Amino acid sequence: MEPGFVLRPPSGGVFRFDPGTLWLDLLVSGGPGELAVFETLHTPADAATWSGLCRLRLDPARVHVTAGELTALVRLRDGLWELAWALTRGDPVPPGIAALVDRAAAPPPPAPRLRVTGAGFAREWTLPATGTHLLSAVARDVVDVLTGPHADRVRECGGHRCGLVFLDTSRPGSRRWCSMERCGNRSKVRALRERRAPDAG
Repeated sequence: MEPGFVLRPPSGGVFRFDPGTLWLDLLVSGGPGELAVFETLHTPADAATWSGLCRLRLDPARVHVTAGELTALVRLRDGLWELAWALTRGDPVPPGIAALVDRAAAPPPPAPRLRVTGAGFAREWTLPATGTHLLSAVARDVVDVLTGPHADRVRECGGHRCGLVFLDTSRPGSRRWCSMERCGNRSKVRALRERRAPDAG
């Protein structure tokens, strides 16, 4: 299944957005401050639903999240938004982020399983899983990304007032948009209109 989320922003339209890695998948679920209007993690069941939509693709019916684990997941997500903003804007990493990630990463994540298919092999996850498993998987992904070859490729979409954040895993490292069908096309249309506009002088 193609990674990413089908987003329906309040401004209208529907588009697919692939954040590029698991920890940025979590940011799609909402966030602090002005991002609270996009909140989707209201109940433990919502966290289980997210586990089926993110790149883990777990079976939500077999993911059991407690109220305390939901609170920890939201706390981690909001901290990761602060981390993402620091990375994309060149600001200092907020204090306490490393400790927040380390605590979440300490328990084991979901255990992988090998499935033999007609075309070769596929990875599955040992279920049932818990909210603590989800926290660990997300936090370990933060460590992997920020200590890996794409550590400097956490980007904010170049679209006007978009704000979505993604990991640019393209070979040339030239991804600019959350989605070409949304912000990429809007930018092209805006640039075309500006070129066609009569000179002010």
